[in-house]
Amino acid sequence: MNFLKREYKLIILTYVAMQLFLNIGASILFGIFQSFGFAGNKYWLLSVSIWTVFSFFVTLLITLYYLKDEITVRNRNLRSIPFVLGWSVYGVLLALIAQRIAIMIETLLGVDVGSENTENILNLINVAPIMIFVTSIIGPILEEIIFRKIIFGSLYKKTNFFLAALISSILFSAAHMEFEHLLLYCAIGFTFSYLYVKTDRIIIPILAHTLMNTYVVMSQFFLQMQQI
Repeated sequence: MNFLKREYKLIILTYVAMQLFLNIGASILFGIFQSFGFAGNKYWLLSVSIWTVFSFFVTLLITLYYLKDEITVRNRNLRSIPFVLGWSVYGVLLALIAQRIAIMIETLLGVDVGSENTENILNLINVAPIMIFVTSIIGPILEEIIFRKIIFGSLYKKTNFFLAALISSILFSAAHMEFEHLLLYCAIGFTFSYLYVKTDRIIIPILAHTLMNTYVVMSQFFLQMQQI
């Protein structure tokens, strides 16, 4: 952690604390619901959704506060909108291709292609559609800032692309608690790291990640609705 700037360390600590307290915060909120006579799995999922949106939003605000000086400097040097949008769409295509290849390899290795994380998210969206803002917008912004800009970017200055992308991708997988899909998260992590290095703009992997998550979550959601 010594290679990280003080602001970067505080951002990571805030993110970790937010993740650790998700269940605690949701449990407290669920207790409040129960005190008013609202119980059952539906209100537990609602509690998780509300607390998740709140905690992710607060974490994002804190993160942007610590990066305010860097954001101010970067805004003066933003590339053209067509450049940013073009690379973002290209990034989504690369990420989806990398994801598909990783899934094929995992299938050959006997890994279940299902994602418990995605299934849990869909259950939360069914109860509280506002969760889409976390999965499609707030989550990708935070993840790209932390895993690509801070962790990958800092390691890349000290080591090389492969090692920096590998370490940040492993941590990316750990944050989702899906180590069985490590190859999948590495494929996505390497793709977004490539976008960051190639364009030198964190906004591009952020937009690519946002678009990809929106596409995956919405397609899974509509597929689930059709099955119902």
